[in-house]
Amino acid sequence: MYTVTSYSVAVIFCFVTMLCWGSWANTQKLAGKEWRFQLFYWDYAIGVLLLSLVLAFTLGSTGGGGRAFLPDLRQADGRWLCSAFAGGVIFNLSNILLVAAIDIAGMAVAFPVGVGLALIIGVVSTYAVRPEGNVRLLALGVASVAVAIVLDALAYRRLASGGGRTPGKGILLSIIAGVLMGFFYSYVARAIAPMHAVGGSFELDPGKLSPYTAIVLFSAGVLLSNFVWNSIIMVRPFVGDPVPFGDYFSKGNLRLHLVGILGGAIWNVGMSLNIIAGAKAGPALSYGLGQGATMVGALWGVFVWKEFKAAPAGTGKLLVAMFLFYGAGLAILIASRL
Repeated sequence: MYTVTSYSVAVIFCFVTMLCWGSWANTQKLAGKEWRFQLFYWDYAIGVLLLSLVLAFTLGSTGGGGRAFLPDLRQADGRWLCSAFAGGVIFNLSNILLVAAIDIAGMAVAFPVGVGLALIIGVVSTYAVRPEGNVRLLALGVASVAVAIVLDALAYRRLASGGGRTPGKGILLSIIAGVLMGFFYSYVARAIAPMHAVGGSFELDPGKLSPYTAIVLFSAGVLLSNFVWNSIIMVRPFVGDPVPFGDYFSKGNLRLHLVGILGGAIWNVGMSLNIIAGAKAGPALSYGLGQGATMVGALWGVFVWKEFKAAPAGTGKLLVAMFLFYGAGLAILIASRL
């Protein structure tokens, strides 16, 4: 299987992760002009699984080290298969709620509030299990991100109030999504086997999974749990009338389906590269650049989709302050782990 041996390549992979995680939601914005996000999300989940299978049978099955995808799948211990699968189930619920929040409040709100909260939970839970890094800098970084979340919520409140909308639902969905998203990654990460150098190659511990196999099980959890989570939201949507299942076939066309599949593939490119590059790049860099996706998503929402165009005067100052506090928080968190 392919592994990253160059630090510069690992850095590039982490940077691509940030761009993918911050940009995939643009496909929802495009598709959302023509059909409901619940219908888009079926294609998104399919795209996540298809990308994982492509990587598993190409990069995950070539090279002299580790185990190819199918042999790795056959030797895997059931508890680690279930762990990676559970990560996909948890992620899918959180991501559906995030997509619903994007549909209601926009990218510039859902990303900073939802993913920002996931960042805070990830930092706190990681430190509780493994106390690494400067605790004062960690606390300062978390506080800075928390201030950014509050500023973003205040900016959205001004926008929603000015447009006669109720701001609470979009923010609440973002918060719930962020809480769930703060925990899914650990289920996938602990299922992946450590790599041990042997001569000029490497081997994986038996029982656990290669990164590529873990991504496939994770992606299967995303798609299969979609029949539960997305079906519920189609029948009982947060906004609007129920979405008939037949609309997926009667209202969809090839372009709309491909846009959704592309969105899932883009997100999973980021997830896969993050896992593949993490060991070589180091936790500080992979973590920091990956969470930079929040800023990318917010930038798309503010400057490309003009989500705050109709906001009252003075809202722009709140957004600028939000970007500054979030950027500073990320920088401080990265510095705390160096």
